[in-house]
Amino acid sequence: MLGKSLGGGVRALVQAAVIMLLALAIGVHLRIDPLSMAGVAFFVVLGAAVFSSFSLIIACIVKTRERFMGVGQVLTMPLFFASNAIYPTSLMPRALQIISQSNPLTYQVDALRRLLLPGFASAAGPGLILDAAVLALTLAVLVAVCARLYPDLAR
Repeated sequence: MLGKSLGGGVRALVQAAVIMLLALAIGVHLRIDPLSMAGVAFFVVLGAAVFSSFSLIIACIVKTRERFMGVGQVLTMPLFFASNAIYPTSLMPRALQIISQSNPLTYQVDALRRLLLPGFASAAGPGLILDAAVLALTLAVLVAVCARLYPDLAR
């Protein structure tokens, strides 16, 4: 399960590289020093592994491709909108702020902004260490759940 999840993370590196090249091509100012790029690679792989594990859990539960696609959209779109990917959490209603603070996507977005945007400093949390810890803990929990579900599916 961990290998499958990390494989999804490696595939996400190609997507991240394409997006960064397009951003540079249209004039977005990004930090592209080696340390930032190494951090971006780490967080892209870690975050994609989290969401690959999440997808594997959904696939183990619903067992058909059609259901997987429907349930996946029902679960992933609220995660996206309940994160800081579109607008700052400080502008959200309090209830949505609480949900956003428990959403792993919020921490991935925060880490990538810190690493790529010159002068970016998030108002919430102590930084990259918290972002990495939340994503790593989430990955560990999701891989454990998926490893528990998968043998039952294979029988």
